[in-house]
Amino acid sequence: MEEKENNAGNEEETKYQPPAKRHIQMKPFSLVMLIFGLVLATATVTFFALTTGEGKVVEVVSPQNPAVDRKEFKKLYEAYDEMKKTYYNDIDETLIIDGAINGMIEALGDPFSDYLNEKEARQLNESISSSFEGIGAEIRESDGYISVVSPIKNSPAERAGLLPNDLIVAVDGESIQGMSSSEAVLLIRGEKGSTVTLTVRRGEMAEPFDVKIERDVIPIETVYAELLDNKIAHIRITSFSEHTYEELLAALDEMEAQGMEGLIVDVRQNPGGMLNTAIDISDLFVEKDKNLFQYQGKGHNPEVYVASGGRKVEVPVTLVIDDGSASASEILAGALKESANVPLIGIKTYGKGTVQTPKDLADGSNLKLTTAKWLTPDGNWIHEKGIEPDIEVQYPSYATLPFLDPTVEMKEGMVSPAIKTAEEMLDAVGYDPGEIDGLYDQKTEEAIKSLQKSLSLTVDGVLVGETTFGLMNELREKMQEEDPQLLKAKEVLLEQLKK
Repeated sequence: MEEKENNAGNEEETKYQPPAKRHIQMKPFSLVMLIFGLVLATATVTFFALTTGEGKVVEVVSPQNPAVDRKEFKKLYEAYDEMKKTYYNDIDETLIIDGAINGMIEALGDPFSDYLNEKEARQLNESISSSFEGIGAEIRESDGYISVVSPIKNSPAERAGLLPNDLIVAVDGESIQGMSSSEAVLLIRGEKGSTVTLTVRRGEMAEPFDVKIERDVIPIETVYAELLDNKIAHIRITSFSEHTYEELLAALDEMEAQGMEGLIVDVRQNPGGMLNTAIDISDLFVEKDKNLFQYQGKGHNPEVYVASGGRKVEVPVTLVIDDGSASASEILAGALKESANVPLIGIKTYGKGTVQTPKDLADGSNLKLTTAKWLTPDGNWIHEKGIEPDIEVQYPSYATLPFLDPTVEMKEGMVSPAIKTAEEMLDAVGYDPGEIDGLYDQKTEEAIKSLQKSLSLTVDGVLVGETTFGLMNELREKMQEEDPQLLKAKEVLLEQLKK
């Protein structure tokens, strides 16, 4: 959202203005920054954070400027002058100032506030578009670590098996511990066809493993619809982008034309997107004048946003959520849960209830600060708490198994944690590997041979290459076919339709 500024003498005052209901006018760069997850579509990852538009201008001044007398900066100026005067080598002034700003941001202890220097901000500006190249995953920095919030549907990150809460500890062998999310982005990003190796840790005590990912064009389609049996429609929303609302309307038209009698809305692994898109989509499911969400700026009481009298979905609805559902997804979940009595099914959402405001600085750099928070229709702040489902349905244990590196050969006589993972996969998809102990014994080899035979591959009992890919694909297909959360959502709808 745009925050208007009034000048009084040499001081600039920011006039509070919460998100507009429907239409916003702003500069091109500010427009692309107005997202419910600041999309670092820097050809690699996305970093979503609820934003409101332009905040207060920050002017960089020198300590010699008599117009500025800020006692709180006296120590900073003294340290800078002493460093410049006595440090044994020449200092890079730009690097030092950028470091000071980064230090202030880090001192906030807020993973969603960030500073992009001129180079990083320029790359962001060039990269944000309806289509970009990279691996397609949202990341965040917390306590010095970079973690995955959610991969984008049909992205290289999803195909490689990245999951919410995976910690990325290294990129191409270089540790990224202590880096900001924007610094990590610059290492992970790259052109279509190039590869990047992420070292990932899944679980606090687990051993890290490498995931080699070939970068690609990230899909721009955000709504996927299908009509299941019993006239139940399943519509998955993968992000809240500029055109998602129009895509959803088209999907609803298509499902209604096919006789839709119930609707499953699926925002699992959806890390967020544009604020107005979240409002418009929530409006489809909430009666006129009922609350959609609340917005609370610094020093202001919460402002309540209510549903309009426009188009509404008239069939019974369920919403499927998980720990990768964040930001805009949580606004939708809160609105449906508290204002539309729509049952939420799955596991607790991510828990992001703050608002960020990006601001271009004079030299082309960009400062993004948390400036507000949003609340559910009933005034609940879900930040770092998430939204609990009405019906909890966990993922099956095999859904969180680590990625297997297809370049690593595994055969009889070998012992490793990766072999234990392979045995668990084999067991899940119906090929008995014997005891699941990490030992590649004769029983494991027989299971691999059975797999190779079913995939029409060379039957040699060695797990590598196409065999590894085939095993992981069978596991992915099993998860899709036996999706317990989707099946439960369908069951709930059918029960409602019987009433």
